Amino acid sequence: MLKSAIASIAAFAAFSASVVDAGACDDLRPGPVGKVVQVTDGDTIVLDSGIVVRMIGTQAPKLPLGRAGFETWPKAQDAKEALEKLALDHQVRLKYGGEQVDRYDRALAQVFVVTEGGEIWAQEAMVEQGMARVYSFADNRKCLDQLYAAEGRARTARLGIWSDPYYSIRLADHPDRILDRVGHYELVEGRVLLADEAGGRVYLNFGRRWKEDFTAVIEAPAQKLFAALDRDPLQLEGALVRIRGWVDERDGPRIEITHPEQIEVLATP
Repeated sequence: MLKSAIASIAAFAAFSASVVDAGACDDLRPGPVGKVVQVTDGDTIVLDSGIVVRMIGTQAPKLPLGRAGFETWPKAQDAKEALEKLALDHQVRLKYGGEQVDRYDRALAQVFVVTEGGEIWAQEAMVEQGMARVYSFADNRKCLDQLYAAEGRARTARLGIWSDPYYSIRLADHPDRILDRVGHYELVEGRVLLADEAGGRVYLNFGRRWKEDFTAVIEAPAQKLFAALDRDPLQLEGALVRIRGWVDERDGPRIEITHPEQIEVLATP
């Protein structure tokens, strides 16, 4: 039984290290080509055709963009300027790996900037400069292996956002500090004390006081995505992991896991 569990979590860790082979960028669907005439922020551009493109797979620091009471995130203007330098007035090719349009009618695409020396993948370039984080969705999970690698390099070098405490990785054993980040997208690291299933949900508990400590929650739809990859989140008990997602509060701070790529296994028991 023990050997089986160790083998399972080792397989999960190997999966996490490359995120998922199916997420590679070699099978994207071709989309339109156009010239970038406007950069709205560090992850949104407008083409000469009028198409607004949300650069899927990344999240750059946010600007208010007319939203009353919205505070500018640190490095937001830097991120916008970095994307302008990279893409403004250049031709780009859009490629799709999942859902193509969001509820705001924006194209959800990987963006490749056409230059004399070849194409530059805009998402990877922004993440590698530390001007964006990896930010994925259950219906858009392509290219994440390369983006995680780029993010790791930027974080190690403390480039861009990674030099600002606003974007620091939070520690799961300090739930009070995570509570201060409710409503924010965060990266949280810690060791899974208990992985359990109850009421159709899987809970990854990072402390003994389950009504106060940090928890990652995996609902039934997400569990199907784990199963499709032959990964069992219950085998994460004892593993050191990094969780990313939006922090909310329900019996302590928590993050809902909607797809496997939100969990990176850093070390096994």
